[in-house]
Amino acid sequence: MEVVLACDLGGTSFRACLVTDAGDFKAQTAIASPVATGHDGCAEIAPEAWWSNLVEACGQLALQEPDLFRSVCAIAICGITRSQVLLGAAGEAVRDAMTWNDRRASSVATHLVSEFAGQHTEVQHLNAFHPLARLVWMKVNEPEVFQRIRQVLDPKDYLNFRLTGHAASDRISLARLLASNRPKEGFDLLAACGISDGILPQLNAPQDKVGTVQSNLPDPVDRLAGVPVFCCSNDTWAAVAGLGALRAGYAYNISGTTEVLGVMSDEPVAAEGLLTIDWGGLSQLGGPGLNGADTVSWLLSLLGQTQDDIASKIKKLLSVPRQPQPLLFLPYLQGERVPYWDPSLRGAFIGLGRQHGAADLVWAVMEGVAFLNRAVLERAESALGWQASCIRFGGGGAVNPAWCQIKADICGRPVETGASPEPGVLGAAAVAWTGLGRFASITCAQEQMVRVNCRFDPDPARAQVYTKLFEQFQRSGEALAPVSRALAGIAAMPLHPPGTC
Repeated sequence: MEVVLACDLGGTSFRACLVTDAGDFKAQTAIASPVATGHDGCAEIAPEAWWSNLVEACGQLALQEPDLFRSVCAIAICGITRSQVLLGAAGEAVRDAMTWNDRRASSVATHLVSEFAGQHTEVQHLNAFHPLARLVWMKVNEPEVFQRIRQVLDPKDYLNFRLTGHAASDRISLARLLASNRPKEGFDLLAACGISDGILPQLNAPQDKVGTVQSNLPDPVDRLAGVPVFCCSNDTWAAVAGLGALRAGYAYNISGTTEVLGVMSDEPVAAEGLLTIDWGGLSQLGGPGLNGADTVSWLLSLLGQTQDDIASKIKKLLSVPRQPQPLLFLPYLQGERVPYWDPSLRGAFIGLGRQHGAADLVWAVMEGVAFLNRAVLERAESALGWQASCIRFGGGGAVNPAWCQIKADICGRPVETGASPEPGVLGAAAVAWTGLGRFASITCAQEQMVRVNCRFDPDPARAQVYTKLFEQFQRSGEALAPVSRALAGIAAMPLHPPGTC
C-alpha cells in the first residue's frame, strides 16, 4: 500500500498522518506545538522547535506502522502563516520567528500607513501582523539581525528547507509580502522601506516539488531519503482543500486556535477589512482572525474546568436551560485581525446579569465567534453581489454540533462538516498525491478524497432572533472600541493587596 506523509503545523498542535489516495488515514499522531514566549506584545518561537516536532512525529508514525512508514512516497506540510522564519547566508535561523499574534510592529505599521498613504494599494493592509511592518520593525530595532537576513520563509517552508536543503515558498503564503513588492505606477513599497526583493525565496505552486529528502537527517527521517517533498501552502488553504471548498460559490470556516472565514469566487473582488488573495486561479475574499475555538478553552479554564475532553464538558454545560435575557460576548481576547485589524480591541460580556450562569457564558462565547463570522461573511457577500451556497466548516470547533447549528442560524447559510477530523492534513495529502500525478489537479483530488459528514440547515425562528442580536453585537463593538483602545494604552498600575500599605 502506498501512502503519503501529510502534516499540519498548527498553533496548538503538530499533526502528522499517513494517508492513502482515497483520503483514508492509516496512522496519525499529534504533538503539542511549541508555546510562543515573550511579553508586551512579543510572541516568538524558535524554528528548531518545529523541526523537533516533525522528527518526533515521524518517530511515532514509524513505531505505529513501520512497514507503511517505509512505503511513504511523498511529503507535504501545511502550516501557520503570518509567522516569519528568517534565514541567514548559511541557511541558519538568524532569530526566533515572530508568530501570528506578535503585536510589536503596530506603531511601525501606523507610521508606514501615514508615510505611504495613497501611494500603494498594499498600504491599506499594513498592520502589526503584516510581514513588511515586521521587517521594518527589525530594521529599526534589531539592525544587526536585519543585516543578516537573506530569505523570509513561513514555518512550513522552513521544515521543507530542513528536509531538502532548498528554500522555497508559495504565492499564497507570501501573498502580502509579494503585494508589497508589486510596483504601482512605478512605486515599489518594499524598496521604499529599504528592503531588497532578494529576501523572497523561489516561489512554487502548492503541488510543485521543492526537492527530495536528504540522507543525513535524524532517525527515522533519514529512512525517507530520496522521497519528494511538495511545497504545499498555509494551513487555511490546505484545510479548505481538505473540506472540498476550494471551488467558486463556497464559503469556508476553519475554527481552531484562531478563526478563518472566506468566500471563494472566480473573479477577484475587494471589500473593506478583508483580504483578496489569488488561490491558484480562484480568489479568496476573507481572511484570518485571532479568536476562535480557543475562546471556549479560555472560558472553561476560568470556570475551573480542565482542558481534557472539552467537547463533553461543553455538552454538559449546555444541557442546563439558558436564561431568556440575552447575553452578548465580544470575542476580541487577543485584539483582532479580519475584519477590523486592530490589536488593541478587547473582549467583553454585554448585558451580564446576576441570573446568568456558566451555561449562558458558554452560549454567549460560541455565539460571539459566530457573530464575528457573520460580519466577515456579510462584507464578502455584499462585495461579491451573491450569497455563498454553503459554509464548509472544519477545525476543532466543527466537532461540536451545537456550534455548527449556531453558525448556521447566525450566518443564515447551511453548514457542512467534513468526514475527516483533520482537513488541513487531508488537504496536504491532496497536494502530495496531485504532485505525484495521481490526480490531474487539486480540484480532482478534492472530488476523490473529501467526504461530507453532516449538514446543518438554518432554523428560521432562531435566525430571526439572531439577526436582532447581531445588530446589538455590531453596535456594542463600535461603542466599546474606543474604550478598548484607551485601556490598552494605559500601563498597569501597581496595586497593593488588601491589608497592606
